[in-house]
Amino acid sequence: MKYILIYFTGVSAFSALITCIDKKRAVLGKRRVSELNLFTSAILGGALAMYITMLLIRHKTKHKRFMLGLPTIILVQALICIWAYLRINLMY
Repeated sequence: MKYILIYFTGVSAFSALITCIDKKRAVLGKRRVSELNLFTSAILGGALAMYITMLLIRHKTKHKRFMLGLPTIILVQALICIWAYLRINLMY
């Protein structure tokens, strides 16, 4: 369990970081972080941190793909976690 928490903490921090980097690059007119990389980071476990970061820094909040996609990923991940938790507890 300890390693799972370490993993999700790291992925969440990375997701928040690349969101901030993308915002900074957008403001400066530089090359951006691809949407594929942003969504990959979210799917790997950083969706909640990315969503909160986007709301806090007002980045991509007008993009339906992100404002609907990230909550959907969060919901699916939460359901998977609940399913896994129940499955493990019912086995023992």
